[in-house]
Amino acid sequence: MEVRQIEHFLAVANAANFTRAARSIHLSQSALSASIRALERELQTQLFERTTRKVALTTAGQTFRAAAYRILGQIATAREELTDLHDLSAGTLAVGTVQTLTVVDLPAVLAQFNQRYSHIRIALHEATTAELVRSVQAAELDVAYVALDASPLPRDLTLLRGYEEDLAVVTAHDHPLATRAETTLAELADYTFVEFSAGTGLQTVIETLCAEAGLHRRIGFRATQMGQVLALVGHGLGISIVPSSIAEGSGLATVPIGPASPSRKLALVSRSARPSNPAARAFLELLAPRISS
Repeated sequence: MEVRQIEHFLAVANAANFTRAARSIHLSQSALSASIRALERELQTQLFERTTRKVALTTAGQTFRAAAYRILGQIATAREELTDLHDLSAGTLAVGTVQTLTVVDLPAVLAQFNQRYSHIRIALHEATTAELVRSVQAAELDVAYVALDASPLPRDLTLLRGYEEDLAVVTAHDHPLATRAETTLAELADYTFVEFSAGTGLQTVIETLCAEAGLHRRIGFRATQMGQVLALVGHGLGISIVPSSIAEGSGLATVPIGPASPSRKLALVSRSARPSNPAARAFLELLAPRISS
């Protein structure tokens, strides 16, 4: 039995017509019929009931169709695994990330990947969560670090790893809040805000938190780059709510939010738990020790 015979069988089974099946696999109808007859002789059973109007599977044919799919799937997996042994000498790893990612030292991870797989080109794309989700769905990205809000993750994406990060208030050093050991969201009503406006994710999480606390923010400035947000805050033009790690590394005053510190969620997502791109699988394997720890 040859692989092509199994493929011929499935073409006829799916088309229920020899003419359409032959056309779909670019084979003459006589050659396709001969291939099916040879397969039936080898299996010593009739796979199709042939009439002048249609072709239908026999009971044996229905049983063999399920087995045929399994066989072709196993062959594809074997080929993929064998290719993996020799691949990673070329190819591309496409990774996306929101600009506020700090829970993972992505530059360090990519540097380690580059050192191990120096022939793989790394394409890093920074965008909003909505754009990253669309890019992963469209197979433009292998994996992406996205910021989550209350919206569910699309069904065609797989969450590979979830992260959680506390939020804090960042202010200029001469701001009235700068020396506070802690503040509540309600206490921020009298201050002007600098808002990080970069689509869904962090922005919508903060909007939800403030709404739940009854805080109606007075927004004086909006910026789409976190660096610009921090610069505006540093010049005393307002305060901002940002991830704690960003606040602590900004050189500005960081004020924790109490009594229960609010947080935002991030996730590493892909189209599958086992991406089809060998470079993406190698990237996830590199992350495995970090994830388990």
